[in-house]
Amino acid sequence: MTILGPMTAQTPLSQRPLVDTFGRHVTYLRVSVTDRCDFRCTYCMGEDMVFLPKSEVLSFEEIQEVIGAFVARGVRKVRLTGGEPLVRRDIMKLIETLSATHLASGAIDELTLTTNGSQLSRHAQRLAELGIRRINVSLDTLDREKFTAITRRGRLEQVLEGIAAARAAGLAIKLNMVAMKNVNEDEIIPMLEWAHGEGYELTLIEEMPLGEVAGDRVDTHLSLRSVRDRIAERYTLTRIAKRTGGPARYVTVEETGGTIGFITPLSHNFCESCNRVRLTCTGQLYMCLGQEDRVDLRRALREGGREGLDAALERAMILKPKGHDFVIERRSAPAVGRHMSVTGG
Repeated sequence: MTILGPMTAQTPLSQRPLVDTFGRHVTYLRVSVTDRCDFRCTYCMGEDMVFLPKSEVLSFEEIQEVIGAFVARGVRKVRLTGGEPLVRRDIMKLIETLSATHLASGAIDELTLTTNGSQLSRHAQRLAELGIRRINVSLDTLDREKFTAITRRGRLEQVLEGIAAARAAGLAIKLNMVAMKNVNEDEIIPMLEWAHGEGYELTLIEEMPLGEVAGDRVDTHLSLRSVRDRIAERYTLTRIAKRTGGPARYVTVEETGGTIGFITPLSHNFCESCNRVRLTCTGQLYMCLGQEDRVDLRRALREGGREGLDAALERAMILKPKGHDFVIERRSAPAVGRHMSVTGG
């Protein structure tokens, strides 16, 4: 790992670590490569989503340039997201370049992605060959009818085949399950048992108030505090210090030997240690998932090149807020108007 020397006012911007006004180092960049998805999950987007014209989406070359600027300033982990990242045309070419440029050289510790699993059967082996060591797969239910209702598309078998292909390729798999009252809360313990039996990790996520969706989120919001208590009635949970760069807090399940992560943006704000920023597929950098402040890196890059990017990153660190202040109340508007698929899941 590179050891940075002391920074001074004379240190070029391109060499300064990214530190916000609260002293938090940004070392984790999430990059949405597309807003498009082959599912329409009810908590993520509307039924009739209108996706961006391709002309507004960053080119692969621009994505590479922006990621390079972040890596030069201390980012050690890059996650590709969407929408569904694997539906973007020629996405493997981008991953090949990022792997060769940053991962193989040791410039970053990890290159990974979050996927719905629908395209994994085709790509899992190549992802492993390119140095991807673990992936997150969104999977909210093992029930075919519920899966079809949640995703509005179905194809559960295709997703399970993709997960199996990823495991066969040697990828470590973490399943992300959005916990929803009256939807899949009765499946949480069965999902835990199945995941750990297959050798997968499981992370539970509280539904977040992002974008207008069909229903009222109050009806489906489920506090993970109560979920954890329910799991603890059946299993022995032990807190562990494991960190993967994101907001999850982990416990081991002594009886299964597996781990569960809890992402609790509402019942327990995790912002005090936030080390993340998110780049949309149009080049907008959001310093917080739950706030609207953003910096236009596409414009900075196109008008000012690398120097323009570095200056924009400095502005971003000043704008990064202390926290998101999510709240879910009946008939209240979403915390932000954009859907999760716009910012990157």
